[in-house]
Amino acid sequence: MKEINLTIDDQALSVSQDTTILQAAEKLGIKIPRLCYHPDLSIEGACRICIVEVDGSRNFVPSCATPVREGMRVRTNSPEIRQARRDLIELILDNHPRECQICERDGNCELQNLAYAMGVRDRLFEGKRKRHEIEKSSLAVIRDAEKCILCRRCVRVCAEVQGVTNLSQLYRGVETVVAPAYEQGMADSVCIACGQCINVCPVAAFLENNSTDRVWAALADPSKHVVAQIAPSIRAAIGEGFGLAPGTPMTGQTVTALHRLGFEAVFDTNFGADLTIVEEANELIKRLEKNDRLPLLTSCSSGWIKFMEHFYPEMIPFASTCRSPMSMLSVLLKTYYAEKTGRNAKDIFVVAIMPCTAKKFEAERSEHCSADGYPYTDAVLTTREFIWMIKSYGINFTMLPEGEFDAPLGFSTGAADLFGTTGGVMEAALRTAAEKLTGKPLTELNFDQVREVKGLKEASIEIAGRTLNVAVANGLNNAKTILERVKKGEKTYHLIELMACPGGCIAGGGQPYPPDNHYVLDPEIARLRAKALYRIDEAKAIRVAHRNPFIEKLYQDYLEQPGSHRAHELLHTTYTPREPRGIK
Repeated sequence: MKEINLTIDDQALSVSQDTTILQAAEKLGIKIPRLCYHPDLSIEGACRICIVEVDGSRNFVPSCATPVREGMRVRTNSPEIRQARRDLIELILDNHPRECQICERDGNCELQNLAYAMGVRDRLFEGKRKRHEIEKSSLAVIRDAEKCILCRRCVRVCAEVQGVTNLSQLYRGVETVVAPAYEQGMADSVCIACGQCINVCPVAAFLENNSTDRVWAALADPSKHVVAQIAPSIRAAIGEGFGLAPGTPMTGQTVTALHRLGFEAVFDTNFGADLTIVEEANELIKRLEKNDRLPLLTSCSSGWIKFMEHFYPEMIPFASTCRSPMSMLSVLLKTYYAEKTGRNAKDIFVVAIMPCTAKKFEAERSEHCSADGYPYTDAVLTTREFIWMIKSYGINFTMLPEGEFDAPLGFSTGAADLFGTTGGVMEAALRTAAEKLTGKPLTELNFDQVREVKGLKEASIEIAGRTLNVAVANGLNNAKTILERVKKGEKTYHLIELMACPGGCIAGGGQPYPPDNHYVLDPEIARLRAKALYRIDEAKAIRVAHRNPFIEKLYQDYLEQPGSHRAHELLHTTYTPREPRGIK
């Protein structure tokens, strides 16, 4: 590609012709302030915070949307530019709620950080301010339009990455608002509850529906036996909330923190993941034998399941009927565990620590409630909510000793840890399916063909004389690509793993906000978190789900065998075609 020579702040450099001024400046270590820009989304050029001076231009130009050209001379920090940026920040702030100290994003807000960096110390402009009620209809995602700065990052991630297009910009002038069609409530829209709008929002216009008060109340209730389970990706990300590098494994410290908060028992969602693989591999083998309802679509991602119900209801028969690991473990806690400990299921309060806001929606689905109407999962906390609880309780997380999960639902194999990253469910399923189909242990457990998935990956794998065509997709626009190929009959697949969030659960909508100079969706952060899970897998003595001795005993004592009537009753579920409730 052609190289372009230009000068930025009197420093000469050469870059490819498709580079923007903002990108070129970063190569020189110059960070031009920005709000609407995100490297993984289309260029919006809306906020104008990134303006620069270019010789020959009558006006300041947005550096994020202006490509370089030969001989261009750019100034990024002249007095005029600095004043103009400051004026823009002041105008945004004067149409923004004055509640930084009580805002969820206080101390981790891009607008707040820019105001500090620009030297904004007074509110200079008064006028009509937008007023909106906080929209709380969703079990997962809250929308606070008063805090919205109209950067449209949420609109773009919902359309360009997730393929949902639930959000758009409505009305004009001071009445402009970002909302679902017809300004419906989020619960009445096609929102899939993935929370990626929360992740990319630079302020707090989108937040998870907070469950910490309910959990504190349960912990303080002596009549409740409060237990927790933690998802695999939590252990690879929670340390970031306490200043540790992304991908620092903190499993034992997380267990200890939960016990200190008052949880009476701490179990591992990974046990549910092992159980999911045993059931799902059995389901796959039966479908292969009958050549029936292929490809099998994985069902662990609750955001993907809701997406399917809205946009691909014709694919419901192909989806695995297995509950997610979270829901499987919660069911066992209120059946098997309740019986073993002599407790009434209604007195057990199950809290799931999840990377995903969609799990809040999953926990409330009627399919995941008992025949008596009580939910199997009583509350879901995101990683961010859990981090706050630890800090609120005064626990020095990084100094905690490593605790151990409680038996018997706390033991897991390495295969389960892989559930946290894209391709992990596929790899775990292939390990068990391969051993079941060949009747002998695998000599090589790693399936590199389904690792390092950048959005979408396909592979053909030979197992027991049979070629299995598999595909892995993360981010639902990539899921659309695969599903359209299936619908059109362009290729025969046997197993497809689909994850709602880019990179899988490690980049879920409830994971820690990234450190300064990083963006959510940063592939490097996702890579480091995934690497931690692969290390945990490789360090375990047992790395194949069906070899988990506690899973074997569970079947002997309680579930009979994979795919049994009892197993289906407790571990499987159904899905329902959905329409937006506000549109007829």
